[in-house]
Amino acid sequence: MTNCCESSSPSPTRHSKRRCPLCNAECVGVSNRTIAHHIKHSWQWDGQGRQYYFCDSRGCDVVYFGDDDSVIAQAQLREVVGIKEVADDGLLCYCFGVSRWDALRDPAAKEFVIRETKLGHCSCETSNPSGRCCLKDFVRG
Repeated sequence: MTNCCESSSPSPTRHSKRRCPLCNAECVGVSNRTIAHHIKHSWQWDGQGRQYYFCDSRGCDVVYFGDDDSVIAQAQLREVVGIKEVADDGLLCYCFGVSRWDALRDPAAKEFVIRETKLGHCSCETSNPSGRCCLKDFVRG
């Protein structure tokens, strides 16, 4: 079984942690590849040479920040980051478009995501703004 949520070797980016410069929450590293898929005008962004982190704190406008404390705010992204919102239409699974409301209303939605993830049909590293497996967001949702 191969899928984007399994890794044969731990990613140094994911294990790196730093505190958000705005809300002081402990945040985990995220790849520049993930950010490039979510930031507006990605061709104008040059994050090379910096480590970035993902802030998942609700109410904090920071989504990504660099080890130099540069900030990428929600308004600079193409979509709303569902896990940072309390709205029912916030996405929990970006790979398959499953919202918080979908998951609450129909348990089959989560089962579908689990099945598709096991089949290797997910794309969490680039589809999910956090760069992590979307299944982790169902617990928090």
